[in-house]
Amino acid sequence: MSSGGNLRQVTLATVIAAASGYVVLLLAARQLGAASYASFAVFWAAYGIVTGAQNGQLQETTRAIRSGAESGSRRPGFWRRPLGVNVAIGLGLALIVAATSGLWAPHVFDADVGLSVALLTVGVASFAVYAHLSGALSGTLSWRTFAALLSFDALIRLAGAVTAFAMGLSLNAFLVITVIGSVSWMLALGGSSTARRVIGLDADVAAQTFTINTLTAMAAALASAVLVMGFPVLIRITAPGSDDAAVIGAVILAVTLTRAPLLVPLNSFQGVLITRFVDRRTRLAAALGIPLAAVLGVGLVGAIAAWAVGPWLLTTVFGGGYHLPGITLAWFTIGATMLASLTISGACVLAVGEHRWFALGWWLATAASIGLLFVPLGVQGRVAVALIVGPIVGVGVHIAGSLRAS
Repeated sequence: MSSGGNLRQVTLATVIAAASGYVVLLLAARQLGAASYASFAVFWAAYGIVTGAQNGQLQETTRAIRSGAESGSRRPGFWRRPLGVNVAIGLGLALIVAATSGLWAPHVFDADVGLSVALLTVGVASFAVYAHLSGALSGTLSWRTFAALLSFDALIRLAGAVTAFAMGLSLNAFLVITVIGSVSWMLALGGSSTARRVIGLDADVAAQTFTINTLTAMAAALASAVLVMGFPVLIRITAPGSDDAAVIGAVILAVTLTRAPLLVPLNSFQGVLITRFVDRRTRLAAALGIPLAAVLGVGLVGAIAAWAVGPWLLTTVFGGGYHLPGITLAWFTIGATMLASLTISGACVLAVGEHRWFALGWWLATAASIGLLFVPLGVQGRVAVALIVGPIVGVGVHIAGSLRAS
């Protein structure tokens, strides 16, 4: 199949993932109500923070295997290959989550703390292999198998949500659904010879350098995860006691929904973006400009649509407890557009090997967003300001790093 056909399969898989995500959110919101939905969304966000940091494994594996594709594999021992490094990182991260849970879990999870920690621990260990396999498939341009892996992940979670909704299950079922998709790598390895062939490939650098690069990428990806998946946790933590829990739940849902149309596809296409920038290192400005322009155009149209029909959609689909003004939804959509732009600029600066600039951009964006959540505005106003201004700071840092590299 041609590369265009393979990329169309990735696009289709991305649409499936986005649609599945929307359905899971819809079913959870309808089943749980605004207050309980906030608890579900916080666990979803906590899982997203940790696994979002593990996207650094995907990103560096993609870069290292793509850059080393022409040099041939040295085939070192298991623990000195990218797979062994990523497995060790995943196990170490799971151990850290479990060992430190007593310090933070009671303040983050307000129900079934033990179950939440157990699911989080198992989920991040499994996700390490998922991230590695995704990166290996991206780095070898194995888009057909990558699309299948992405679809497995989304459809497993969707099937669980439909089952839970049909059976009238409670919050605990939706907690399990949050992490269950991370086992999709087992299906891919069992059914695809391509997945089995690429999972053990070597990198373009030695194991020590690969480990350092991966941890640096994960540090940046952690900041990304805080902004992308972990924002509901930040909203909950920074909300004064006077804020209505139902309003917080509505804001969390609105932020999630306005982000999904841009960020779900971009997260799925991170491997595609990194390989694009690696292959076009001598024409970096043009390679970066096209996806940035596309995202800004889509975001502008989305903001207008959110202002015009967003309030009606929220109350019609999710219920009257989720009402927010149209202008608020428009600002949230613009914030999602800025965050999507930061994701693209980050992929660019990482692809050219500027790992420190990659991390610096994301962490400055995160610090700015967290600080702006304390401005003396209502929850809707301070969330909108934080969503927009923080990512703009990070984009500027990434562009400076890309210019330095070029």
